[in-house]
Amino acid sequence: MAGEGDDVKLLGSVVSPFAVRVRMALHLKGVSYEYLEQDLFHKGELLLAANPVLKKVPVLIHAGRPVCESLAIVEYVDDVWADGASLLPADSYGRAVARFWAAYVDDKLFPAWIGILRASTEEDRAERLDATLAVVGLMEDALAQCSGGKDFFAGDSVGYLDLALGCNLSWFKALREMFGVTVIDASRTPRMAAWAEKFEQTEAAKEAAPPMKSMVEHAGKLRAMWAAAAAAAK
Repeated sequence: MAGEGDDVKLLGSVVSPFAVRVRMALHLKGVSYEYLEQDLFHKGELLLAANPVLKKVPVLIHAGRPVCESLAIVEYVDDVWADGASLLPADSYGRAVARFWAAYVDDKLFPAWIGILRASTEEDRAERLDATLAVVGLMEDALAQCSGGKDFFAGDSVGYLDLALGCNLSWFKALREMFGVTVIDASRTPRMAAWAEKFEQTEAAKEAAPPMKSMVEHAGKLRAMWAAAAAAAK
């Protein structure tokens, strides 16, 4: 396996969906690595040195060289450890479509569900949930297009787009635990609901899933930080 003997480290946070995405990719490709948990509220020297521009996780450090941004890392892992099934589709069009929807997940879905977490009133949260459900509805159509009627976006097995979306599923559960909201509703998006159930049963998803307690505690810190910032701005 290419790169098998090289030193591989991953700077991440157990609650970061983007770090979870990379951990799942590394697991699928069979890459051994050292995981280094980072404090997102008090960022250490290693993280700041490895990602001085964005100063955030995840960062993959391979043979002393950092690779930043989760989707770029997943593609890097797929390229370097090329043995076995590729995470991206084999054809150019399929790769372009997968990259388009992965970017959609990060640009539209992630901010939408973060809005649910940030909401300070029930009315605001309901509006944010509606916006999130609209985004998920388009992913239902993407699943039908990409999967060819099979279990995953990539077909018979988990691929690039499955990882891009699947890393958010634990946080959807946390939102239900905290606020009683359902992001993937089987009555509205049955394909997505079936996909999520199958994805969560994969070994990669189980291996990387954050503990509910950690997510709830992290959410509490974020909400306190946002509330303080809003009060200071008044």
